[in-house]
Amino acid sequence: MPKALCLTSLVVAALLFILFASDFGMSMAGMDDVAPFQGASMMMDIAFLILSVTLGILSWITFREQV
Repeated sequence: MPKALCLTSLVVAALLFILFASDFGMSMAGMDDVAPFQGASMMMDIAFLILSVTLGILSWITFREQV
């Protein structure tokens, strides 16, 4: 069960990273109307990118310890 939770959190971290990276990239490219959150807050995008990378790293480390 702990391995499944680690893999689930890795998937969640990847999905969050993709979502907020696309919003950040599209808002920087001037395509605010097609960005997922219409470029609402650049600080929110940066914060969630950092947090998703942190969640991915912590999940990976924990997954490696489970083996």
